[in-house]
Amino acid sequence: MGKNVLVIGASGDIGLAITRQLANDGFNLLLHFHNNHDGFKTIRKTINEECILLEIKADLSCVEGINYLLTQIVFPVDAIVIASGKAHHSLFQDSVEHEMDEMLNLHVKAPWMIVNHLLPSMIRRKKGTIILITSIWGDVGASNEVIYSSVKGAQNSFVKALAKEVAASGISVNAISPGFINTKMNQHLSPEEKQAIIQQIPMNKSGSPDDIAHTVQFLMDEKSNYIQGEIININGAW
Repeated sequence: MGKNVLVIGASGDIGLAITRQLANDGFNLLLHFHNNHDGFKTIRKTINEECILLEIKADLSCVEGINYLLTQIVFPVDAIVIASGKAHHSLFQDSVEHEMDEMLNLHVKAPWMIVNHLLPSMIRRKKGTIILITSIWGDVGASNEVIYSSVKGAQNSFVKALAKEVAASGISVNAISPGFINTKMNQHLSPEEKQAIIQQIPMNKSGSPDDIAHTVQFLMDEKSNYIQGEIININGAW
């Protein structure tokens, strides 16, 4: 029997690449999505549907959606990959409270509650893997993305602190911090803006969702278990 992996945000570009990789590696999948129905259709077309144990549609930007997700997890979970999220582009002084609340729920409270719900069973079994997909902006910050940078920084701190708390129980907690990845999250940028960013990247190209998925594959390997509390930068030396 393969391990059961809960993928939060499975229908996004990075989530889809991670889902494909995990399916190819023989894991059983519990897949969460929200509004991206087209992405979820792509999942069904591109992986063996026998790998899918459960599909959960839930809005994690509100507490009701988070609680609903938790009630739907009826299988044991050996690993959690949190790849959900959305950007927030605006001057900080133009941001309003409900946008702040949604970003906090989606990027901070949802991971807290999901891990809090599933961690006791991992501790009892003395094994488990938790991986968060964060962002370069959680480390260095970005103007016009102050809220996004803040919540991604919170994810990085969560990973570092939780790893210290659960490593003795055989549970690994790490994050993958993408740089400029070719996804729909960057579709607001003009071709000229994208090229200006790429010119700053020493590898002179954007990354791909598969770069992130391959790093998830690496961290899922039991041989990587001594890696704890790390924020792995995948950014072409940007």
